[in-house]
Formats: sequence, C-alpha cells, structure tokens
Amino acid sequence: MKAPSVKPVRCAIYTRVSTDHGLDQEFNSLDAQYEAASAYIKSQAHAGWTLIRSRYDDGGYSGGSTDRPDLQKLLDDIRARRIDVIVVYKVDRLTRSLADFAKLVELFDAHGVSHSFRSPSSSTPTTSMGRLTLNVLLSLRPVRARGHLGADPRQDRSLQAQGPCGSEARCPWAMR
Repeated sequence: MKAPSVKPVRCAIYTRVSTDHGLDQEFNSLDAQYEAASAYIKSQAHAGWTLIRSRYDDGGYSGGSTDRPDLQKLLDDIRARRIDVIVVYKVDRLTRSLADFAKLVELFDAHGVSHSFRSPSSSTPTTSMGRLTLNVLLSLRPVRARGHLGADPRQDRSLQAQGPCGSEARCPWAMR
C-alpha cells in the first residue's frame, strides 16, 4: 500500500537584529537565528515543511516599528500567498509592539499563514494559553525597556515580596 503524500508546506524565516554592530562578521546574529530556524524546518520535513529560497533579514532595524524593508517584503509575499508558515527565532524579532503583533497575526490568519517561534522562552500562540502568555510577555517588554524591571530578576526588588514578620521571600516565578 502506498503511503499518503504530504502536501508541501512553504516555510519562510524572518530574522532581525536592532543594531548593525557585528553584521559584517562571517557568522552573525542574523545567521545564527536563520540557522536555528532552518534546523527546525528540516526537523518538520515529515510534515511536508520546505524552506523557500527567499531570505527575510532586517539587520540594524528596531522591533518597535514594522517599517522594515524585509519585513515588508515578507508581508507582501504573504499577501501573494507564497508562504504557509513563518518561522522566527523569538517573538521580539518579529515585533516588540503588542498592537503590531495583533495586526500581524490578523494578517497571517487572513491568509492562512501560521507562525512558530524557536526560542525555548517564546510561546507559539496556537492555543488560548499560548496567546495569553504571548500577550503578557509582549506587554512587559516596554516596562523592561524603560528600566522598570531589572535585567536580572534575582536582583530586582520589585519581584520580591515581604513574607511573614517582614522577612523577605522571593516570588515563586523569580529565577533562583
């Protein structure tokens, strides 16, 4: 009996880094993001995932705006229905704005495009819990960027709570 054929799934990788520092190196942050995403796509070959030839790399562009040349090229290709899945290393490479993320997801959904974030700390919002987690993470980005949350949660007094009798107790989600 012949095995059922798997429909090809056209996958695109989007990479971004905020500064152009180090982009002239032989292997840079954009390459590292691309390599991680590419390896993931290869691991999904059994499901028909194939990497398209076009690269979408925005080096030296902030994630605070969607006004980036390769992101716009990616969005044009989505509108032209050339892409089925977008793979991004982590959500903040795509955008740091919750409002922009909502608009992007709306565009993805309208064109039948799914997305996957490869960083272990990023949630892929395919479930209601994933979307909630992602909304919380994106909502905290501006707070952290303005310096209201420390770079190291272990040293951030706002993540510490007062225990009984005034003793200090760490929040259960703070890193130890």
